Amino acid sequence: MVRYQLAEGELRFAELIWEREPLPSGELCRLCEEAFQWKKSTTYTVLKKLCSRGFFKNEQAVVTSLISRKEYQSIQSEQFVEEAFNGSLPRFVTAFMERRKLSDKQIEELKALIDGYKEGS
Repeated sequence: MVRYQLAEGELRFAELIWEREPLPSGELCRLCEEAFQWKKSTTYTVLKKLCSRGFFKNEQAVVTSLISRKEYQSIQSEQFVEEAFNGSLPRFVTAFMERRKLSDKQIEELKALIDGYKEGS
């Protein structure tokens, strides 16, 4: 399994892109200077690294994502359940619910989600 993991600073950088894409690379540099006090070279170094890892692309000075925020969150969730619970979603849910009770509304929302994602539906 390919690991799609972003360090804390990389994730903040990615969030900045996801919120504004498509984003001209010059504008990205300006935003990174404001948000992180990064120099232009730092922004391009991080961008190049994340492009080479398949997160983003920078074509004709416009930055767009190859993996959306939602896709990244899904991948992270899958990796967490796989590593921490041997891929068992029921074990994850059980561990989560051991420390807190679900409201009737949450239970109904979960039932609807499960019904919507049944195999063969």
